Amino acid sequence: MNLRIGSRGSQLALWQANHVAALLRGQGHSVEIEIIKTTGDRLQEVTFAQVGSKGMFTKEIEEALAEGRVDLAVHSLKDLPTELPEPFALAATPPRVDPRDAFVSVKYLSLAALPQGARVGTSSQRRRAQLKALRPDIEAVEFRGNVDTRLRKLAEGQVDAILLASAGLDRLEKTEWVRERLEPKDFCPAAGQGSLGIETRKDDAATIKAVAFLNDADTRFAVTVERAALAALGGGCQVPIGIHCRPCPERSVGGGEWFEIFAVVADPATGAEVRVFHLEPRTDLDPAAVGLLTAEKLMEAGAGPLLEAANEASK
Repeated sequence: MNLRIGSRGSQLALWQANHVAALLRGQGHSVEIEIIKTTGDRLQEVTFAQVGSKGMFTKEIEEALAEGRVDLAVHSLKDLPTELPEPFALAATPPRVDPRDAFVSVKYLSLAALPQGARVGTSSQRRRAQLKALRPDIEAVEFRGNVDTRLRKLAEGQVDAILLASAGLDRLEKTEWVRERLEPKDFCPAAGQGSLGIETRKDDAATIKAVAFLNDADTRFAVTVERAALAALGGGCQVPIGIHCRPCPERSVGGGEWFEIFAVVADPATGAEVRVFHLEPRTDLDPAAVGLLTAEKLMEAGAGPLLEAANEASK
């Protein structure tokens, strides 16, 4: 079968597309990659808050998918809106890699080691909010651009450190300045972070069948929990919400499989935050129901006012 993959043109996006293409070729398919420039790529110097983030890295790719110019799209799952437009389906979620945020610095060995008033680059409201909670003395600096651009700005001394997804740095083998990988209990990742999402047309049974082998059941369960919680809270990829679900091997031994869920809502302006943690057995649980439960726990813990403040700030 001949398959056409739609991808952004960044180094990381092309790594991801080529990775999936190689796996598909291993199954006997011929594969082409079409590079598609998205709104997010065109507006590199504009903050996410100014343009709105919903679909900014996916809209043009989905248009190509709808028109039949490509058969599938490979996304960083955290960039994919929680509710896909009607013609599309999330056909596969390959095995997840390291979901943690990475603290990257030329001079400093950890977030705790940064001096008073240090400058940290990030374009994420979620990272900015948790940074404020952990180190209120630190100045968060708006940082757009691809991985290479951000690393160059760091090397030039524009900031003392940057926060990036570990997954992207690992995939591009750019880990020289990774000093610390932040644990979800302290610094909660974005929903879907570390995962890829393979998007197809809902009615394209042949492509859905061709990519089915890429789907990893544990990853699918975990990211469905995360995306359901995010959707229930009304969040996109640029609200200050972190949600992470993962298997819990310590609890699973001899007693069936368990998953642990970390979640946070925080205010990037003040650092005020609400965190929850819970354990759930895999059994026959609907992952979307676990996500709704996580959202409910956050709201019961007092996340409502923080979400309202975030929504007001984004208007």
